[in-house]
Amino acid sequence: MGSLTDKVTGKAKEVAGDLTGDSETRREGIDEERKGEKKDELERSEERADQKADEVADLERKTA
Repeated sequence: MGSLTDKVTGKAKEVAGDLTGDSETRREGIDEERKGEKKDELERSEERADQKADEVADLERKTA
């Protein structure tokens, strides 16, 4: 699942848990939302790492 899907599904479970009084479903929803947020963080980190790798490659070409 993508991060947006995790966040939306998580929010839906959280709300359903609130409405039904089911704390387990609510907790699952919160956890799923967090998973989506962590996926976003990972994606941003990977993009930064790729940018840095490109910068290093450019510098190596210039100094070779």
